[in-house]
Amino acid sequence: MPIRAITFDFWRTLFHEAKDPEQRRLIRIRAVCEATGASPESARAALQTSEREFMQHHIELQRTLGPEDAVRIVMREVGVKLSPEVQQHLAEVFATAILHFPPIPIDGALDAVAAAAKRGPVGVISDSGLSPGSSLRTLLERNGFLPFFDSVVFSDEVGVSKPHARMFDTCAQGLGVAPSELLHIGDLETTDVVGAKAVGARAALFAGDNDRHVANTTADYVFKHWRDFLEVLPDLT
Repeated sequence: MPIRAITFDFWRTLFHEAKDPEQRRLIRIRAVCEATGASPESARAALQTSEREFMQHHIELQRTLGPEDAVRIVMREVGVKLSPEVQQHLAEVFATAILHFPPIPIDGALDAVAAAAKRGPVGVISDSGLSPGSSLRTLLERNGFLPFFDSVVFSDEVGVSKPHARMFDTCAQGLGVAPSELLHIGDLETTDVVGAKAVGARAALFAGDNDRHVANTTADYVFKHWRDFLEVLPDLT
């Protein structure tokens, strides 16, 4: 099948890993302490438990938990019951902490997306988590990416995570193409490459920020810098 649309992962493909993770964690810890009366040590331990459960759901169930789930886990761990209003406030603090200490785009990523958009429809297919799709979409907008995208799909909004086929099917539908007509670019073999190939799409491994899969990838393309992508873009068929 011809490549009619190109999709991009978010983390370590368009953006570096979020900087200052401890600063974001401290925002959340302070909010838990204020909302529950827990000690900073108890709040930190509860948040660490939520992070472990997030990863477990992601790997074992291909399901993404969100800020509201984190609040429920924290309440369970510290042994309190919060009002719906306080739960909502705490979830909002969890979700938006990344906006106070945001990640930065990878060099050349915006140029790559802009060039791809001149060729045809482009989209985002990305897993999310405690920093949900709403916050990641804000980061895309702040950094000039969002106007180029015709479809933006985050796992917390779809209800499953990569490599689940629904992630790719949903984005392809938004782009007006079949899943097999996608070229998906991401940094993870087990989610981006495997997931794309499972729906018949072509896959590219972006190794500019994470090169641990290069030696064993099954991707159709490997890009170590976005200029590598720009070089092959005119010849993609």
